[in-house]
Amino acid sequence: MSDDDWVDAYLERIRAARPRRADAAALRELQIRHLTAVPFENLSIHLGEDIALEEKRLVDKIVTGRRGGFCYELNGAFAALLRGMGFRVTLVQARVFGDDGRPGIPYDHMAIRVETEDTTGPWLADVGFGDHALHPLALDDRAEQRDPSGVFRLRAAPHGDLDLLRDGSEQFRLDLRPRELADFRAGAWYHRTSPDSHFTRSLVCSRRTDDGRVTLSGRTLVTTARGERHERPLATDAEVLAAYREHFGLRLSHVPAVRPNPNA
Repeated sequence: MSDDDWVDAYLERIRAARPRRADAAALRELQIRHLTAVPFENLSIHLGEDIALEEKRLVDKIVTGRRGGFCYELNGAFAALLRGMGFRVTLVQARVFGDDGRPGIPYDHMAIRVETEDTTGPWLADVGFGDHALHPLALDDRAEQRDPSGVFRLRAAPHGDLDLLRDGSEQFRLDLRPRELADFRAGAWYHRTSPDSHFTRSLVCSRRTDDGRVTLSGRTLVTTARGERHERPLATDAEVLAAYREHFGLRLSHVPAVRPNPNA
């Protein structure tokens, strides 16, 4: 598949038109389209599937396999798409704040620094943090940035890092030094194997919708529309598989279940 072919196939996957130029407006539209088309999901961990941080395999999973993934997969593939359309892209690592108020392990999260052809930015693009900012955030702006998902602010942190806050709550600590996909292998290995990782302890599949969010957590379907939240337990395997198919476009052969962790 040629460069143009795979980019066009990716754009079809997220129901986006090819932008005329790699500017801030195009970046915003592509991030919105990605978030509403491709689910944040950790099913590979519990289906026993390999997670390879290789650009072609990440793109194939999302485009050909019609699947989603977690941060390393989603932002790794999205970075490839942006690069393929002329955006200047740098992978950066972040440490997610835990309930104890401290940042987690290095390479806990992957995000993307993007430079565009206009005079705006640079931008923090992120399609791999679940319920997060809908629009890219201006990296050099320390004022409040209003987004459909809340009010975000970037605050100076030790050692030149930046803390990202949402509605006053710390989200993650960002290290802006350039990274490569391979740098995130240890973080990805930790999150798919460690009993301390929330990804090994639960099933999640979640996608932004036009008016809210839809999430399948185990056998509970949660929909939020215009601020109203509804939960529906799914009693049978057939209902669960139908929910994966109808809400996320995932055609699974069997219902995923949390796998016993041999490292626990």
